[in-house]
Amino acid sequence: MPRHRELKITLKPLQLIFCVAFGLWLGAVAIALSLWLALQFWPEQVEPVAQAVAPVYSKPAPAPAQPVDAQSEMFEHYKDILHKQEIQQAAEAAQGNPRNLNSPKCQFWLAQNRTAPTEKSQANVLEFCY
Repeated sequence: MPRHRELKITLKPLQLIFCVAFGLWLGAVAIALSLWLALQFWPEQVEPVAQAVAPVYSKPAPAPAQPVDAQSEMFEHYKDILHKQEIQQAAEAAQGNPRNLNSPKCQFWLAQNRTAPTEKSQANVLEFCY
């Protein structure tokens, strides 16, 4: 009958620490060497392609935008806020109206407007819930 061999493992903490540190150092050297080689050879490979493609993708610089009147911009922002408040109030009123509880179209568009409000859902809430 064959005799089983025993394998004894002895743990030497200093040797383990040294091996791990040496492995980390070798990894860092490998990464640094890879980056250096990539930087050395990359421009030689990319430069001809970049010169051939550059005229195709180069666009003229956009013209500077006209300065926007601050007051008109603030007024537009105010109108947007008022419109959003009107829509929100209309949706809240539609939810409280008992007649709308029996309308499947109204319920559908109210749910759509709650989960993903868009102009279409808001318009449909106003159309089907009043």
